[in-house]
Amino acid sequence: MIENIQTNQIQPKIRVLLADDHAVLRAGLKALLSAEPDIEVIGEAGDGVMAVALTQKLQPDVLVLDLTMPQMGGLEAMSRLRELGVTTHILILTMHDEERYLFKVLQQGGSGYVLKSSADTDLLEAIRAVNRDEVFLYPSAARLISGFLAEKARDMDGDGKRRMELSEREAEVLKLTAEGFTSAEISEKLSISPKTVDTYRSRVMEKLGLAHRSDLVRYALKHGLLQ
Repeated sequence: MIENIQTNQIQPKIRVLLADDHAVLRAGLKALLSAEPDIEVIGEAGDGVMAVALTQKLQPDVLVLDLTMPQMGGLEAMSRLRELGVTTHILILTMHDEERYLFKVLQQGGSGYVLKSSADTDLLEAIRAVNRDEVFLYPSAARLISGFLAEKARDMDGDGKRRMELSEREAEVLKLTAEGFTSAEISEKLSISPKTVDTYRSRVMEKLGLAHRSDLVRYALKHGLLQ
């Protein structure tokens, strides 16, 4: 008799690289992350140059990157990684509320930022979110983006509207995604199922020629809004 044994599929851990020039902070973050069953810290970097080298070598799922580091800052490191074709999700870690850098972070391929003062409560959620190819934003940053999107909508000419060729519902999903809402949250706001949200998002990405959800944010912001 052949016994059909069903084994529980174990989800792979989220592989994280920590890049910060403060060794004590890195040690604390590593302890916090290592206590989680679904997260694994695979490396640490103390400056931007090392962060780029290790990210290229280890190919982590998520790079937690300090904005201000010696030798090479976070923004420059992000730019270098994108030039190298590295597809790792990048989450900025910063001491201050760096909303003035928010658009530059998104433009360079980042998936959001976490304040160091809130890392003990926000970092785990942020890592899991960006690993799902979502964007992690604080409410104040989401409001800032919403304002820019409204300005973009007012300034967009007829040719731009025709080029997008999005339905009203597709445009709503694009806007809410750009504001940092998850599929579940969007489904509640629009009274549709999460699966339907994903379908609309896929259509938007296909029409706009985009590969990742985070690209939707950058697309919504790139037309003159990143100055």
